[in-house]
Amino acid sequence: MFYQRLSHSILHGVAFLLFGLLLFCSGNALAQQPAGAGSGRTSLPDSPQPKQEASQSGALNATGKVIGYMTNRSIVFPDISTSPDPLSATDKFKLFINQSISPAYLIAAGSSAGISQARNSPSAYGQGWDAFGRRFGAAMGRTSSNAFFCTFLLPTVLRQDPRFYPQVNPSFWDSVKYSAKRLVVIRSDDGRNVFNSSGVFGTMMAEGLANAYLPVSQQTAGKSLERVGTDLAWRFAGNMFKNYWPKIFHDLGLNRLKVVPPPPTASL
Repeated sequence: MFYQRLSHSILHGVAFLLFGLLLFCSGNALAQQPAGAGSGRTSLPDSPQPKQEASQSGALNATGKVIGYMTNRSIVFPDISTSPDPLSATDKFKLFINQSISPAYLIAAGSSAGISQARNSPSAYGQGWDAFGRRFGAAMGRTSSNAFFCTFLLPTVLRQDPRFYPQVNPSFWDSVKYSAKRLVVIRSDDGRNVFNSSGVFGTMMAEGLANAYLPVSQQTAGKSLERVGTDLAWRFAGNMFKNYWPKIFHDLGLNRLKVVPPPPTASL
C-alpha cells in the first residue's frame, strides 16, 4: 500500500509540477520585453546561458559529465548554481529564504494541496476553501521546513553544498539517472561528492516537525515515512526540471519570442 501511494505521488507530482511550471514560464515569457531592447545585452534572471567553467576547472559531476552554470540567478529555481565557489553560512541562509518564496515551491505546495483536497486527505481538514487553505498552509510549512533543514542548517553544519549543478546538454535517461542520484549524492563545500546527509536527514527532520501541526491521524511513523517518500518524489521531479532549466525555453520553442537567447551548444 505504501509503495502504491508513493508511485501515485510521484506521477501526480511530476504532472502537476510540469503543468504549473509550463504555465508560469509561458506567462512570464509573454509578459517580458524582448531582451534585445535597449542595449541588446541585458540578461533576464532566468536567461538560459549555461557556462562551461567546469570544463576549464576540471570539476566533474556525479556521472562524470561536464557541469553547467547559469549566468544569472534563477528566480524559479534559486538553488541552481551560478559558480563553483563555496557558499558561506549567510549565503546558505539567503538561499533558504529565496527557495521558500520561489514560484516552484509555491506551485509544488499548491499542487500538493490540490491532490490532498481531491483525495480528502487528511479527512480531518474536510472540504471547501477553508480546508484547501489549511492544506496549502501545511504544505508550505513542510516545504519551508525542508528548505531550512536541507538548504541552510545541515549544509552549514556538515559543510555541504545544497545547490544543484545541471548537466550540459543532458539526454533524457542521463537526466533521470542524474536527478535520482542527486537525491543521495551531494557536493561538499570543497567540491567532493559525498552522501547527501543534508537532504536525507533534513527531510526526515522536517517531516518530524510537521507532526506538531498536522492532524493526529498523520502523526504516526508510517505517515511520516510516507511523507518523506513523497518529498523525495517531488525533489526528483524538481531535479529533472532544474537539469533542463538552462535549455527549457529553447526546447519548448519559446526562443522564437526572442525573450531570451538560445543556449550555446556544448559537446560532452
